Amino acid sequence: MHGTVFATRVDHARRVARVVLADLPERWQHSAGVAARAEELAAALGENPDVLVAAAWLHDIGYAEAARDTGFHPLDGARYLDAHGWPPRISALVAHHSGACYVAEVRNLGDELGAYPREQSPLADALTYADQTVGPAGRPMPVEQRISDMLRRHGDRSPNAAAHRLRGPYLLALADRVESRLATPGR
Repeated sequence: MHGTVFATRVDHARRVARVVLADLPERWQHSAGVAARAEELAAALGENPDVLVAAAWLHDIGYAEAARDTGFHPLDGARYLDAHGWPPRISALVAHHSGACYVAEVRNLGDELGAYPREQSPLADALTYADQTVGPAGRPMPVEQRISDMLRRHGDRSPNAAAHRLRGPYLLALADRVESRLATPGR
């Protein structure tokens, strides 16, 4: 039964991401790479792998025109998922992936993002780690390089740059936590 639930939820997430991100091929490649990385991490975590991998497929759908509302992709993606009947936990994971709370504050969207509970767990860490270790084209990338690339792409006057003072250390500490868990299974 567990395997069937996994395949069904993950396959559905993959299909939704493929359709919603059809006009954003680089975002699709990134999402596919993040999902592949999440599958690797799920094997090490062992807890709700279907939730982790489904959230990985869906984490960037807020960039798509069909989902765009506020222009802040984590929040827009979560709202899209809510409107389409996804489980609240997956919506919340999408809403808060990769330190979204820090950028939301800079964008004056903290209250809106706060409508989604922020999960602080090994699974939530794994989703962010998967996102922060896969580059825009879907290829593996060290977290430090990924952060630098993101700042370069968004620009030094972006909300991401303004939030970096808090978000950057958070992402690096999270990467350390995940890598420690991977080095010490069962932790």
